[in-house]
Amino acid sequence: MTILYGIHNCDTVKKAKSWLEKNNISYQFHDLRKDGLDEALLNNIVAKSSWDLLINKRSTTFRNLSDEIKSNLSADIAKQIVLEQPTLLKRPLLEINTQLHLGFKPAQYEEIFIND
Repeated sequence: MTILYGIHNCDTVKKAKSWLEKNNISYQFHDLRKDGLDEALLNNIVAKSSWDLLINKRSTTFRNLSDEIKSNLSADIAKQIVLEQPTLLKRPLLEINTQLHLGFKPAQYEEIFIND
């Protein structure tokens, strides 16, 4: 099963969805705002990556965090903040079976789906 996690109005998520549809790849879209992000799902995502890679440090949400939180971003704090503000996660997140791929670049998706 292929699941694309993101936020429906994110430009990069839109590009990923468009690429998947253009290449006739079936997927399930999970909107982190609309469909939610609970602790079990977040634990599943974190188990396949690391906080250093998952946190979108270029996002407005991250930039608006206090300096104290940003400088003391432990796994526990990151988990709590991401559950409150899912837009802190990089997106899209593409889950295929047990693998998680971060972000979107056409060449990356070609490697995953076409050059498999």
